[in-house]
Amino acid sequence: MNRTLSILIGLLLTSLSLQAQEKWILKSEYLSQPDTVLVFKPDTYNDQKQYPLVYLLHGYSENYKQWSQTTDLQRLANQYGMVIVTPDGFVSWYVNSPIDKGSRMENFFFKVLVPKVHHMLNIDDKNIFISGLSMGGYGALRYFLLHNDYFNTAGSTSGGLNVDFEDLKKTSLTFFNNTRVTDDLTRLLGNYLENDWNEYSISEILKRYKSKNDFLIDCGTEDILYPVTVELKTLADSLKIPVTFITQSGDHNTEYWSKSIEHHFVFFKQHLK
Repeated sequence: MNRTLSILIGLLLTSLSLQAQEKWILKSEYLSQPDTVLVFKPDTYNDQKQYPLVYLLHGYSENYKQWSQTTDLQRLANQYGMVIVTPDGFVSWYVNSPIDKGSRMENFFFKVLVPKVHHMLNIDDKNIFISGLSMGGYGALRYFLLHNDYFNTAGSTSGGLNVDFEDLKKTSLTFFNNTRVTDDLTRLLGNYLENDWNEYSISEILKRYKSKNDFLIDCGTEDILYPVTVELKTLADSLKIPVTFITQSGDHNTEYWSKSIEHHFVFFKQHLK
């Protein structure tokens, strides 16, 4: 193959990949600022076929680009034949704030983003998945457990699953050397002494979970959030809710997530209907 032909093929492949990616900027009454969303479609995407869908939620202090900077999302879309959508969750913890009307992320997700996705893309409604890391791991399980009729299954990697003031204060001091996490949550949920933050914890939501559909959780053994993940698995076992628990050496960082998310896509492929 001569050099000119190689260059032309390379340019064509690059062009196809760029066409497979989209960037949306969505305004709504639920958020005080526009939400930016990245969409990755398989290179072979066409309007004659329906595709499984994976939402990926980012972690605290990050944005809609975190997942695309953590791993090659276009490769995953191509390899698994799935559409991947990565919205911006800001520092919302993916909940509707009872205090800040400009931070109603759950309403935005289901009343704005979901209809947009299904209007713009050919989605297989039987195969809709969601996962996330850290704060996004919390959001993914929250949405799955509370909106089980929409999702096939879900995953959480290094999830911040316990919405407890003291635990999150310790986590914030570990990662940021300040209390920014609990400060932001206080603005979202109110003072923890006057408002019950615990009702937001995944463990409490799981106790009210009526379905028995399984989901995936994982966390690195060196991660500060590892004990919370183990506790959730223990609770799920006691409630007879099937949960796949994967653990391996790793910390709360990009190196771990770039490997762990591969397991999630394998898990989702295994659950295709």
